[in-house]
Amino acid sequence: MTDYQHTATIDLPADELFAYLREPRNLPRYFPQMRAAEPEGGDAVHVEAEVGGERVEGEAWLTVDEDARKLSWGAQGPHDYHGELSIDEQNPGSSRLTVVLHSVREGEDEQVQRGLEQTVAALAHQATADADVENAEAEGGWTGR
Repeated sequence: MTDYQHTATIDLPADELFAYLREPRNLPRYFPQMRAAEPEGGDAVHVEAEVGGERVEGEAWLTVDEDARKLSWGAQGPHDYHGELSIDEQNPGSSRLTVVLHSVREGEDEQVQRGLEQTVAALAHQATADADVENAEAEGGWTGR
């Protein structure tokens, strides 16, 4: 089993970032291969993704630890894919996100690490953009009306 890790600072308060990430329906917003993620009750999540040009559908799990601001997830399959993330408050307006992936994939270490880093960058961008839009709408839109 190989572990991959990436840590990034994200310009959102820790509680706000955690609320965004704990919602499975947000997965397709920042994970390029994901097409749909729907909670099924408990820890179960139905997922649809496009992998290598092929549509894949299955069941995954997502465990939420509110107090520690941690998520863990996984899916059955040939690569025993699972991981966890944690969010720490760096200061009142930013968070430190650490993501760890575990996989039995062989010989693709650089590709998996690069994919992890790209996904975290997309996640940071999308979460802050969504928060900006939400804040602007709450204040009457971009024009303030």
